[in-house]
Amino acid sequence: MKALILTFGTKGDIEPYIALGRALKDAGHDATIGTAWSYEDDVRALGVDFIPSNSLMLEVMQDALGSMAGPADLQRAAKAMTRGVRVSLDDQLRAVRSTKPDIIVYHPKCLGAPHLAEHLGIPAVLSLPLPFYTPTSSYPVPFIPRDLGPRLNRWSYGLNRAESLMYGGITNDFRHKLGLSSLTRWADPLLRPDGGPLDILYPYSRHVVPVPADYPATAHVTGYWFTGRGASWEPPQELKDFLAAGEAPMYIGFGSMGFGQGAEQRGEAITWALRSTGIRAIVATGWGGVATESSDDVLVIDSAPHDWLFPRVSAVVHHGGAGTTGIGLASGRPSLVCPFLGDQSFWANRVHELGAGPAPLPRAKITARALAERFTDLVETECYRSGSALLAQRISTESGTEQAVEILQRLA
Repeated sequence: MKALILTFGTKGDIEPYIALGRALKDAGHDATIGTAWSYEDDVRALGVDFIPSNSLMLEVMQDALGSMAGPADLQRAAKAMTRGVRVSLDDQLRAVRSTKPDIIVYHPKCLGAPHLAEHLGIPAVLSLPLPFYTPTSSYPVPFIPRDLGPRLNRWSYGLNRAESLMYGGITNDFRHKLGLSSLTRWADPLLRPDGGPLDILYPYSRHVVPVPADYPATAHVTGYWFTGRGASWEPPQELKDFLAAGEAPMYIGFGSMGFGQGAEQRGEAITWALRSTGIRAIVATGWGGVATESSDDVLVIDSAPHDWLFPRVSAVVHHGGAGTTGIGLASGRPSLVCPFLGDQSFWANRVHELGAGPAPLPRAKITARALAERFTDLVETECYRSGSALLAQRISTESGTEQAVEILQRLA
């Protein structure tokens, strides 16, 4: 089997697909990942073939997340993405021509993938590490933070057609280039060209989000896809010394959630909260989500592989990205989630409902006093430690990438 994996996003969005590529290679298949050129080293480090795409969309995202202050900035960034989408479609066509795959696995931001698969007459498999596409009455689409009741929950998944509405003209231009007919802007993204249901791989744990009873057989919750990259990572001496110098510290980091205009205020609030509680901490600045300085009890770093670092800390504080949430729970460490946007409130609520951490503290409510209260609750509440440890044990029984490979073999 020759698999082409097309993906897009921040590093947390890319890592699961690298893990899938590695698992496909281990099973004797050919696997190539097509994504932004800046991830080439990450992909090739695990022995997976790589084909680069333009980084324009990623650069727009990075710029937006580094300076975004509100919805107006988000809207401007969406407009800037339009040109990036056109470039990305051509990159996806080039990747298909270069690799001649038997099957395509794609992140939904790779809009050309299902049309390329239709053109070639091969299967296309959608994949996303959150339950965003398959309608269910159990809970609403994850961008809606509260339960709406069974009927409205299911109806809310109509939001997944937003990309078809936004980029319908662009994708139809692309289809014409492939010799395919136009689609209506209301086309269902969950249907194959022959009208059958599209298969979807969901790389998260059923112990974190149970599989709804009304999910079809084409919605596959496989378990997490982890690269295990941290096993071979060599930490800088400064980090090793800090970890060895006292009790296990707390980890604090907001990943790609830049929002640079509030970085200094968040840094000041974190510093005050740590000082008032006496908690040691490692603070990761990421894309500028926090601006602070190291001290005797605080080590500031750019980043570190979460699967290496999280098992060595006492607890984790993060923004609630799907990847960070997964590694935090799989590491058996209690988590405080401070959601910024999108699906992060969904994961924040799941962490709390599972007994693996305190109630979420949204970005707008981050203050020094609120952080101090939540930090104390996070590290001193025994049930969070036992709950997260039990959940990690359950997650460890799953083999997400192996199950995904078996599904792809069957579909191809």
